[in-house]
Amino acid sequence: MPRPYPDPCPDNRTGDLPAPARTAAHAHQDLRPDTGRSSTVIGPADPRASHHPEALVTRGALHHVELWVPDVTRAEATIGWLLLELGWTEFQRWPAGVSWRLGETYVVVERSPAMAVGPHERTRPGLNHLALHVGGPDAVDALTSAALEHGWTLLFADRHPHAGGPDHYAAYLDNEDGFEIELVATTSE
Repeated sequence: MPRPYPDPCPDNRTGDLPAPARTAAHAHQDLRPDTGRSSTVIGPADPRASHHPEALVTRGALHHVELWVPDVTRAEATIGWLLLELGWTEFQRWPAGVSWRLGETYVVVERSPAMAVGPHERTRPGLNHLALHVGGPDAVDALTSAALEHGWTLLFADRHPHAGGPDHYAAYLDNEDGFEIELVATTSE
């Protein structure tokens, strides 16, 4: 089905033109219409990448997630591989990072010069994990098996695939840098 508006950054998908320059300082101030308070909005340096007619975006929907990683190549080999397997497409690329997009949401992995020293630890305050819809249990099992060959390890193996409870079919994966992704069965297949 064709998109109801033009692709915002066609040059980023084809590689014909360089991706927009992007740095850790790519924030701008925005006045929130619901409260009138100012909030910082983080987004790509190219404004075409995130501004679509408001009627086409669900208010409150997730816009993007940005993960600061110690090694972009390693993150691309694990997180990027998994997102591509789930139908995401590469969206942006710059020397310190890459992003993938699915619908109006995108995920960024970036090696920021402003990143604090030390490894990511999912059990500390902050992001614990990302949970992604996969399909039925068979799809979760197939993707989990493939992920183990692409730098992921299975967490909670003794309770898999019901580590989240008896009525929740999922795989919890962890990569070398400590990022966890939950692959969730959303249909009974």
